[in-house]
Amino acid sequence: MTTRNDPSALRWLIGVELTNFRKQANSTPTQVLEATGISKSKLSSMENGRYQQHPDDMAKLLHLYGAERRDVDRLASLAGSAEGRTWWAPWSNVVADWFKTFVGLEGLAEAEFVFQPMVLPGLLQTEEYAESITESTGFVRRDHSDRFASFRVARAKRLIEPEPLRLHAVIGEAALRLRVGSPETRRAQREHLIRLARQPNITIQVLRPEDGPHTAGTGSFVVLDFAQAQSIAYAEHLDGAVYGQDQDDVRTYKMAAENVQSVAAAPDKSLSLIRALAGGS
Repeated sequence: MTTRNDPSALRWLIGVELTNFRKQANSTPTQVLEATGISKSKLSSMENGRYQQHPDDMAKLLHLYGAERRDVDRLASLAGSAEGRTWWAPWSNVVADWFKTFVGLEGLAEAEFVFQPMVLPGLLQTEEYAESITESTGFVRRDHSDRFASFRVARAKRLIEPEPLRLHAVIGEAALRLRVGSPETRRAQREHLIRLARQPNITIQVLRPEDGPHTAGTGSFVVLDFAQAQSIAYAEHLDGAVYGQDQDDVRTYKMAAENVQSVAAAPDKSLSLIRALAGGS
């Protein structure tokens, strides 16, 4: 089990599944009210994750929707554990609201796939690299840049916890060559990638132009897998993000992930490419 806690993200995750089960059962909020006594406003809050989903309410709704017993038990158990203080609370003033849900979900996940064609994923960045790229982009106030960099470092510790996140990252060669900070910063970052790639829970692949076309396109995306909940896909844009909650959409992202893994250089060859670049600027 992960040691990261985020009640709001867990409630959101539970709400996504609860909504999907209701839609699959073709049940309207009015029908739910008549069958269970759960009001439309309470149901909406449960599905949006704004309301603490009590296990008995979850079981009542899921039985109404015809969910299998294992799903009833699984989600009722999750609902019972959605309490406590979120792990990223010390950085709440420097993390965008739309990103808070993601880092909460990432803390709860057991595995993550990330595709980043143009910039190194945050989980793989050193503190100096994170500071340099944060200052360069201008999306974070200058007086908050140090705090945001420390947040990225704290987030990356998920990779070295007693039961760490399993991470599979496919990064574009352009991300490795991106001119971030000083030559020393970039060299240290590449050496950091080499060390990370040796960890059993981390796989890094490099995608070069000569590797050919793939179905992932030019945009970055993430797929999160959970021990007791359905997978979620995630893609950022300039001032927000889109969450793939429908499992058909998630399967599309997973197919793209499989395709780009098959096209990119194998992990051992990718490590050699990173080593070759580590001696330069």
